[in-house]
Amino acid sequence: MRGQMKFGLNIPTKLVFGAGELKNLSAMTLPGKRALIVISAGTSMKKHGYLDMLVEQLDKAGVAHTTFDKISPNPTHAHVMQGSQVCLDHQCDFVIGLGGGSSIDTAKAIAITAAMGGDFWDYVSGGTGGGKPVERALPIVAIPTTAGTGTEVDLWGVVTNETTHEKMGFGSPHIFPTLAIVDPELMMSVPPRLTAYQGFDAFFHAAEGYISRAHTPISDLYALEAIRLLYKYLPVAVADPANRWARIKVAWASTLAGMVESTSCCTGEHAMEHALSALKPELPHGAGLIALSGHYFKAFKNDSMKRYMKMAEKMRQVKSARPSDFLDALEVMKRACAVDDVRLADWGFTGADAEALADNAIATGSAMLDLDPRFLTREEIIQIYIDTINA
Repeated sequence: MRGQMKFGLNIPTKLVFGAGELKNLSAMTLPGKRALIVISAGTSMKKHGYLDMLVEQLDKAGVAHTTFDKISPNPTHAHVMQGSQVCLDHQCDFVIGLGGGSSIDTAKAIAITAAMGGDFWDYVSGGTGGGKPVERALPIVAIPTTAGTGTEVDLWGVVTNETTHEKMGFGSPHIFPTLAIVDPELMMSVPPRLTAYQGFDAFFHAAEGYISRAHTPISDLYALEAIRLLYKYLPVAVADPANRWARIKVAWASTLAGMVESTSCCTGEHAMEHALSALKPELPHGAGLIALSGHYFKAFKNDSMKRYMKMAEKMRQVKSARPSDFLDALEVMKRACAVDDVRLADWGFTGADAEALADNAIATGSAMLDLDPRFLTREEIIQIYIDTINA
């Protein structure tokens, strides 16, 4: 209602940001004495020495540890349950997520299941989830090695149920990480294409949060600065992965976008992408968002005119005259990051998938779709999928 301003702010995570900060972990206050370290099934955490660096710091701090290294790029219900059992078997009293959003989100899910018992899916709301309340979770330490999700400072996570093909968000104040260490030096090894995919995920967290019906004055501040930084520095980090300053700026923008998630919320673009990567887990989340973005954001250009123009002004640093300036700037940013060639057809999607995708998005992501600037009908969602697949 016009003339009212009501909002809340609660981000209880202690944030330590800066190049080289992981090497100071042993001097920080940790939330337990026995840690479960959650990393991906890939080789990067070991190859680049990040796991060894963490282990050295834990040993120095006198913290025992066990490593669970099974996580896939789209974390699964099965891996959450396996990790929870390892956590219980080794009597771990806190969980460390080291890696991308998948590792940290899985750490959050393990923290819930190990503390609450039962099946993780019992605590997921929506779809086939049980919707049970989360009353507690093990403490979480988040150490991102990518700049994309901002999950290190928010109360959300995403896990895929591979049996039901549902990619579901879950959230609770109990899974705000106790400590987040954002060390941009850990992000220097990410290759250009993945840097772009991850950076655009952060960008859309900010842009969606800015147009969301849940936006607040605080989230607006975080979102516009994240948008400005990513437009300016993500192309630099993609073109020159060794550019330390660009990596620092992109890392900070990603963390800001995570703060947007804690003070606003994603919208239907994320619900629609979750349906895509639930069907084809090999599709990188950021790539799916990039592919959808043109047609998705075009749908609201007349509903959020002033906000589109404000985003365009932050990106281009010139006065905007029309909401389409944001759509144009977004296309410029895609070309600058060499991801304007992303096509859903390359992952095997066809127009015949559109109805099933729309139904999945509605069933699993209605809470985000409800926050769009205006309500999208099922037919409109189907058309966005068709237009995106045929692009």
